[in-house]
Amino acid sequence: MSLLPSTSSSISTKKYDVFLSFRGEDTRKSFTDHLYGALNRNGIVTFRDDPKLEAGEEIAPELLKAIQQSWCSVIVFSETYAHSGWCLEELAEIVKQKNDKAHKIFPIFYHVDPSDLRKQKGKVEEAFAKHEERCKEDKDKIQKWRNALTEVANISGWHLNNRHEAEFIGDVVKKISAKLCQTYPVVHDELVGISLRLEELYSKINIGEDDVRIIGICGMGGLGKTTLASVAYTQMLPHFEGKCFLADIREVSNKHGLVSLQKQLLSQLLPDECFNFFNVHEGNAIISHRLSSKKVLVVLDDVDSVQHLKCLVGRRDWFNIGSRIIVTTRNEHLLRSYRINDVYKPTTLNPNDACRLFNLKAFDSDTVPKDDFIELSKQVVHYAGGLPLALEVLGSFLYGRDLAHWRSAIERLKQDSNKEILDTLRISFDGLEEKEKNIFLDIACFFNMEKKDFVTEVLDGCDFFPCIGIDVLIKKSLVKIVDDNQYLWMHALLQEMGRKIVEEKCVNEPGNVADCGRKRMSIMF
Repeated sequence: MSLLPSTSSSISTKKYDVFLSFRGEDTRKSFTDHLYGALNRNGIVTFRDDPKLEAGEEIAPELLKAIQQSWCSVIVFSETYAHSGWCLEELAEIVKQKNDKAHKIFPIFYHVDPSDLRKQKGKVEEAFAKHEERCKEDKDKIQKWRNALTEVANISGWHLNNRHEAEFIGDVVKKISAKLCQTYPVVHDELVGISLRLEELYSKINIGEDDVRIIGICGMGGLGKTTLASVAYTQMLPHFEGKCFLADIREVSNKHGLVSLQKQLLSQLLPDECFNFFNVHEGNAIISHRLSSKKVLVVLDDVDSVQHLKCLVGRRDWFNIGSRIIVTTRNEHLLRSYRINDVYKPTTLNPNDACRLFNLKAFDSDTVPKDDFIELSKQVVHYAGGLPLALEVLGSFLYGRDLAHWRSAIERLKQDSNKEILDTLRISFDGLEEKEKNIFLDIACFFNMEKKDFVTEVLDGCDFFPCIGIDVLIKKSLVKIVDDNQYLWMHALLQEMGRKIVEEKCVNEPGNVADCGRKRMSIMF
């Protein structure tokens, strides 16, 4: 976790995930030692003080620095925690970091009652009486300790009660792990709009739960599904015993077959072993046998066939509890038919984020461009329709070019779209059946933002079976239903791609297009 990329220099200086605060005399060789080991085994980089630091009365500067360099603090409140001025000074610094730097605090109440800490009674009261006697001339420090103890004791924490410590520690580590994933800042300045997407995705992944979860990321081409999966994968890596990112599955499967993908999966998850098999059935047997006791994180990128899931994921009992599988695809029906746990559908960027991303690519800055370029930038951003791929491709293409080049490029876009963008979008179209292709082209040319019922009635006369056909287009992220589930809507770039395909057809097969046109016209009029 400490290796996560970040968005600011102050964040990047963080050295630890967790600062562990505890009273050494109470728990160093027992509960805290077991907790420390469990945190580290789960990839959570944890600072625990060296007993040698406790030789003096004053808190060592190394500890204060370690608190400042940690994302969060886990505080083990034990019976004599408040008796240690050292611990209370740590606590005061932790609270200061919480209030000044949004430092997270997770209290553990180990055989103590939080109300005793809040009200500072019983043994806590005795401890403060001794502190006040010893530090008569520094009443402000004692009050700072009291305030810090009250503030932290009011935070909802974890209570041991009568539970077995091993089980309790396991639950605590899972919850801390989940909290860390959801609260880390993200990644890189150029990944505009990704923070909210990650937050929404993590709520579905639910990394702290003891189950096997398969989560889909679904949407049209160029939406940033792979980028989102990649960032989430990088952030969650330390919480798993094995990891695997299989990129471009559709393309790799077409070129090299499913066995090749199974071998890649096993090689990444079990890097010290060599696998030699020749059919998917052997691969299935090995995957299910070797991974059933391993908590793994797997990303399957650009899946377009249920066979990919059957041969790489199989059943949930192929994997150990806590495992997470993320699948990116353009086909929602594929995910639903496989009965995955949940689907996350990212949207296009809002206008502000779209402008930021384009400016980063076109001007190497997310600020407003120079006056001469403002209007031209607005035209390009409008053309891209919030699609990250289009914004990145066009911004990178225009970077460093002068006004004349910009104007020429924008005029060309009106007649001839960018090939890289359309080629990416066309992948979904090429995977359709013939009747579904015809429905897509008709919507692109005639029926965008028309009522679904009207379009269904018209296309039914063309023997296109539009009821199921339109549903396929929706599930493949080519069309949406908007405005109270009444109107069909197609992204402007998908519509442009469809019209481009029709133009090509008119040149290559003029008779077929004319026949289809006459048939539609006769039905409509």
